[in-house]
Amino acid sequence: MEEAIVMIVGAGPAGLATAACLSKFSIPYVLVERENCSAPVWRKHTYDRLKLHLAKEFCELPHMSYPIDAPTYIPKNAFVRYLDGYIECFNIQPRYLTVVESSTYDMDEKCWTVIARDMAKSTIVHYMAKFLVVASGANSAENIPMVSGLESFPGVIMHSSSYKSGVVYSGRNMLVVGSGNSGMEIAYDLASHGANTSIVIRSPIHVMTKELIRLGMSLVHHFPLMMVDVLIVMMANFIFGDLSSYGIKRPKKGPFVLKSETGRSPVIDVGTVGLIKKGNIKVRERITEIKGKIIEFQGGDKGSFDGIVFATGYKSTANMWLKNGEDMLNSEGLPKNEFPNHWKGGNTLYCAGLGRMGLAGISMDAKNIAKDIKCKIDSMSI
Repeated sequence: MEEAIVMIVGAGPAGLATAACLSKFSIPYVLVERENCSAPVWRKHTYDRLKLHLAKEFCELPHMSYPIDAPTYIPKNAFVRYLDGYIECFNIQPRYLTVVESSTYDMDEKCWTVIARDMAKSTIVHYMAKFLVVASGANSAENIPMVSGLESFPGVIMHSSSYKSGVVYSGRNMLVVGSGNSGMEIAYDLASHGANTSIVIRSPIHVMTKELIRLGMSLVHHFPLMMVDVLIVMMANFIFGDLSSYGIKRPKKGPFVLKSETGRSPVIDVGTVGLIKKGNIKVRERITEIKGKIIEFQGGDKGSFDGIVFATGYKSTANMWLKNGEDMLNSEGLPKNEFPNHWKGGNTLYCAGLGRMGLAGISMDAKNIAKDIKCKIDSMSI
């Protein structure tokens, strides 16, 4: 049995940020990660052309800025280097290949009992921790929806987390399912590399430029969200025009209100809309059935495809190992309370990075958690 003051589960940006904030208060912790590296989603499961969609001032982790010469929108590889520097700066030492199998709160001992498997040594490790931080992320497991006839499809089937580049799909008929930032950017990448590209847009989306989002995120500190939304949507309509005839409809709620209420981000256009307008990318409605290579869509449209990329998001796996966390997380492993009051549960339980508010939200979570733990420790010492 190993004792710890704080146990952090997950060494992605949320876990690293929490570790750094705790170290600022000289609070000892144990940080475990099931993969063999930190930030495995960023290192292993993102496409080559990815850049952070928000300006760098909204994407810093606590207590460490980007280099002065960093571009406004940080490329993936530069962000990974930033994380490596962050780990070195705060002397963060994650225990890799350590998979948490269960965690239970002991009411008598007033602590968390955590059982983990050390994959490198093939041993079971028992921990007792006064505080438990769930930082395993909302992107723990791929989400591929059930589609009638998918098992009959003979072509390439992949989740967006496995997609790297469209260079190998030139001349092939490719379908992207999902119109969030990943889906729209993957569709652009495929079409730019010569693939005959279609994209399924199943629900209304806000399409914005990076500059509009940067402006909006600056304004929300000074004006009500609804007021900012009116201005930003008006400017977006001026830039893009009415996209409904191309199969893209805007939600009734504005982008910043929608983000605050649901965690759904607006789509940052990288050139996809232009290719849709030119006919280089075809917008399709929801899939109704797959029959071999033939995919049928709502409204009777159909087509033959060589590959499908599911940009349909991820699921949290926290509920698979976390017990006694029902007051903080719902059945999907996400916070019950809305941002910014989502990060704290009962029995010294916390979550970082599950509020779906990006790196800025992660930074807020980490600072709040560290301050709260310090207050509790200080009160215990009196």
